[in-house]
Amino acid sequence: MADKVVTKAIRKAFPTRGGELPVLDDIDLSVADGEFVAVVGPSGCGKTTLLNIIAGFERPDRGDVYVDGVPVSGPSPKRIVISQQGSVFPWLTVRRNLTFGLNGRPRDELRRLADQYAGLVGLQGFENAYPFELSGGMLKRVEVARALVVKPEILYMDEPFAALDALTRFRMRLELLRILSHERHTALLVTHDVEEAVQLADRIVVLTARPARVKTIIDVPFPYPRRLSSADVIELKESILRELGVEALTSAAEFPPGPASAAAR
Repeated sequence: MADKVVTKAIRKAFPTRGGELPVLDDIDLSVADGEFVAVVGPSGCGKTTLLNIIAGFERPDRGDVYVDGVPVSGPSPKRIVISQQGSVFPWLTVRRNLTFGLNGRPRDELRRLADQYAGLVGLQGFENAYPFELSGGMLKRVEVARALVVKPEILYMDEPFAALDALTRFRMRLELLRILSHERHTALLVTHDVEEAVQLADRIVVLTARPARVKTIIDVPFPYPRRLSSADVIELKESILRELGVEALTSAAEFPPGPASAAAR
């Protein structure tokens, strides 16, 4: 597959009272057309800064970003960001949130598109509901649908499900995979959740601590849907955690006996 997104020698630093703070240092990566790539790294290493540079919202101090071989000079409606902050307009219904920004189209077409994408994310029957009438998971479905309705070439996602509870987050990941099986998009995900990266991505880019460099890139060889409890998946998760400097405790012998276990003996 041809490369859709390419970064070359990206460097970024931010001024502070104590001097310049290096954040990114010579970041080279690529995302093939139709590929799903996840970026993981230690907290504060610059993952979101990297995504903002790739999406065109920030400029690197050095280096370049290319989409289809063309340098990125700013954001584009062909490249949509889904963030953890949320972007649903509370004063608009689901249907009107989904069609916001689709100017100049006939009313019948807007209604058809809204209904189609509401159905795609499992919100049939809620097209006329307002955000305050929806759960957190349903609001995130609205965001995903609104991102897809404009037919973007690339989805950039910055911790999109971080604010959700664990069960809803797991369900949303399954929902995203189902949607992408219908409409394949090039996707770049920033996450601190290694399990999320393993469940969703074709490849995982592991960054070092700040200033971030690419430490390793790991292929995820498992077909979808992935059984996260399988031995191979667990082994991959643990290998990524080791790359991040987190040693997984895999044996009960590594835990000292607690009071309850001592009393039981």
